[in-house]
Amino acid sequence: MPEVFKSIRARLTLWYSLVVLTTLVAFGLIAYTYSTQKLLDTLDLSLRNEVKWIREYVTPKAGKVKPSKKYSTRPQPPPVKPLTSENALDQPADPDDVFWGEMYSHILVTQRNTLVEVTDKRGGVIFRSSNSPEDLVIGEVPVNSLRIITIRSEGGKDLRVATMTTERFNIYVAYPLDELRGVLDNLYAIFLLLIPIAVALSVGGGWFLANKALRPVDLITKTARRITAENLDQQIPAHDTDDELGRLIHTLNGMISRLRQSFDRIKQFTVDASHELRTPLTIMRGEVELALGNAREPEEYRRVLVSNLEENLRLASIIDNLLTLSKADLGQDDLICERVQLRELINSLYEDAVIIGMKKKIRIGLSNNEEIVVNGDNLRLRQLFLNLIDNAIKYTPEGGSVDISVVQRDGMAEIKVRDTGIGIPVAEQSKIFDRFYRVDKARSREVGGSGLGLAIAKMITELHKGTIAVSSEPPQGSTFLISLPITD
Repeated sequence: MPEVFKSIRARLTLWYSLVVLTTLVAFGLIAYTYSTQKLLDTLDLSLRNEVKWIREYVTPKAGKVKPSKKYSTRPQPPPVKPLTSENALDQPADPDDVFWGEMYSHILVTQRNTLVEVTDKRGGVIFRSSNSPEDLVIGEVPVNSLRIITIRSEGGKDLRVATMTTERFNIYVAYPLDELRGVLDNLYAIFLLLIPIAVALSVGGGWFLANKALRPVDLITKTARRITAENLDQQIPAHDTDDELGRLIHTLNGMISRLRQSFDRIKQFTVDASHELRTPLTIMRGEVELALGNAREPEEYRRVLVSNLEENLRLASIIDNLLTLSKADLGQDDLICERVQLRELINSLYEDAVIIGMKKKIRIGLSNNEEIVVNGDNLRLRQLFLNLIDNAIKYTPEGGSVDISVVQRDGMAEIKVRDTGIGIPVAEQSKIFDRFYRVDKARSREVGGSGLGLAIAKMITELHKGTIAVSSEPPQGSTFLISLPITD
């Protein structure tokens, strides 16, 4: 394809011009065909009416008059002396002259090139208009029927002839097609002149309109080229109208905003992950350096090793959680779906929670635990509920309580984990499911955790086509609600 046709402007102009050319040619053909047929129909109607008039005029008198010698042999009618009071009685009119004179006078007021011929049954000419060719006979026609055909005269002209046969004579009325074809030729010449002009105008106008319509696209392209990861706050200037380009600009600006948010989250995630990984490494390094600085008792070395093991376990937990979230982001976290009895799963977690809560003297309750079956991954669901229960215990002061309930409502399994902990401010509730986000970072480090538990809980819930929500009113505690579809 030539380089010029790779441009959208050129292709739009080309297609627009082709459409215009096709439309004009089709219109021209239709108009030419229609005009031809309409002119021919009008001519046929005129010939038909002329034949009928001659038949009605000649039939009553045809037997009483002689064939016209004047109008069949001379090109012009003889001068007619006007009748006056002086010669009206002296010169009585010839009935034949009066009859054929009226016939000739009628022909004079009809179309100038109309040809008329009346013959008897033996082919003898009774009447012939002065401009008629030698012969208009077109063959036998049934009596009192009318026939219209096109013939070529002895002079090489095409004639449209209407004929009718009566019991005494034959009537022929003809008209040359040259004038009709002249009108059509003029129409054809007009189309030949106007179509190239119209196509040339369409090319120029199409290029102008395409250039004007695509000018915002050039602006979008130039702006998009300037946008990089360092200036994602830049936006494409909005379009004034709500058309396709306006919606495109709005969509691109929305995409840029989402990219900026994604980059911001990635930057924040990198900072948070680095901080979370650096903290245990710093602790291990410091304790090892202190232990190696001076000779110490075996018990002191043992304490350092235990502390390092705890920090290693914390590192491993952070890395495992990051790997879990990364697989989910890439769509590689395949669930092993099966029928899961929530009652059995919650009972097992309740027993574990009682043991965990004993260290802080926190009462664990199980107010409802209905028989409900869901379709899901048993290990992932256990991880989901355990994260919420462990979170509730961590942020509940000593002597508090955590309550678990499982009920069925509107075709969904609702699992609630309610605690009497520190609660979550309303402004923070929409952020707690973000990775590495903590409401109270200082306190979070004291109780442990990496800030990934709720992010993993939300991820597992969404993988099971469920929802997770939180309601809280500090310092009265928090309630986490998980809704999962029930399996029949």
